[in-house]
Amino acid sequence: MSAVRNKVRTNPSWKTRFWAVVKYELLWNIRKKKLLGMTIFIFVIGTLGFVLPVVLSNAIGEPLSQNPDYLVSLSSPGALVFFLFAIVTVMNSISGEFESGTIVPLLTKPVSRTMVFLGKLFAAFITLLLVYVVLFAYTTIGATIVYGPQNNLQLVPLSLLGSIITTFVWIGIVLAIGSLSKSSLIAALGTFCIFIALLISAPIVSVFSDQAWVLSYVPGSGVTGTLITSQNQTAVTGISISTGTDNIAANLINYALYSLSNVTFYKRGAFQFGQSPILYVEPLSLILLRSIAVALAYILAFSLISWYALKRAQILE
Repeated sequence: MSAVRNKVRTNPSWKTRFWAVVKYELLWNIRKKKLLGMTIFIFVIGTLGFVLPVVLSNAIGEPLSQNPDYLVSLSSPGALVFFLFAIVTVMNSISGEFESGTIVPLLTKPVSRTMVFLGKLFAAFITLLLVYVVLFAYTTIGATIVYGPQNNLQLVPLSLLGSIITTFVWIGIVLAIGSLSKSSLIAALGTFCIFIALLISAPIVSVFSDQAWVLSYVPGSGVTGTLITSQNQTAVTGISISTGTDNIAANLINYALYSLSNVTFYKRGAFQFGQSPILYVEPLSLILLRSIAVALAYILAFSLISWYALKRAQILE
């Protein structure tokens, strides 16, 4: 009976083992100077975005006008920020374990490979959440100081949620390439090539093809249309809507402001003059739901690839 009790006591619960993996990965992330460097870089760029308008307004002798909608119009950090944070957060999350050999002692612990994968994924979520909360709080404070009190501050959490979903699309791609190649360099370069390829091809497809709608089903910016109010069917000045997974944060805010609106997509001819012909019209709600569904599908698919690659990987090679 005492032997059974000792065995039970020496086997920690699933929750305890899972949190041990999460803490291990969080400490790994804290030790990554890349993440700290990227966070500092983003704060520097954000600070310049607030300081330069003030400096320029003083230089020309005109006061900086108040803009209560500045924070809402900013919508999200941007596609490049999503991509970079995905890279620095999980570039060597799995592949680094194989490169350094730490995967061997890690798996000698009473944890399964599935638990290791889920723990690393959850640690990436916690890391992103903390970084984005600080970043969005800093942006909100800076916008209030420079442009005055901001409207619709209740929409900031929506932008935060959308930014995390978008970043996890790129995190899934990084993890999948890293798990398959067991190389952090290949994970970073492979994801970079995909990012650049989509960035270059999206405008070309939009201009030269009538099938630009296909961009709504691949990671990236998607296809761009013009927001139309449901009341009078006139274009809302200055608001363009992009359908891709990189624009979930912006679309969440736009939906909260213009939930009953439609988006019109035009033929973007390279040498076209005058009014562009209309290709199709979609409700903003459909664009938002589709972009979220596509993002979640990619996150699930790439996560399954990463998990399967880790499960099947030969540890002693």
